Amino acid sequence: MPDIAEQFFNCSNRERAIFEAGIKLGTIYHQYVGAPVSLSNLESLEEAIKQSVLVQPFVASASVKINPENIHKHKGTYKYITLTGDMLDVSLDIQYKNSSVKARLRYIKEMDYPLMYLED
Repeated sequence: MPDIAEQFFNCSNRERAIFEAGIKLGTIYHQYVGAPVSLSNLESLEEAIKQSVLVQPFVASASVKINPENIHKHKGTYKYITLTGDMLDVSLDIQYKNSSVKARLRYIKEMDYPLMYLED
């Protein structure tokens, strides 16, 4: 299928794939951080994030994992937690024409930061 938006991008196919990866990772981070999370909805939230990104253009595959470590610290009726960036581990394969990139969002302990970057 032709890309009708291609005329607006003054870049290589690889640069476009990288751009698309950044948009997708930023969307995941800003859409889902703050969502209530518990051990009972962890897997369904992972799947919802994955399925939401898979419908976006040029996403060939996706993997989403939420680290449950912080969830165990909060017990009780009113002690749920919300998803934070340091809990996310997301891998995306983006395919744009003849170029593909693997992008990642994961917490880097040494930086104390949920970093978005290119793995390949």
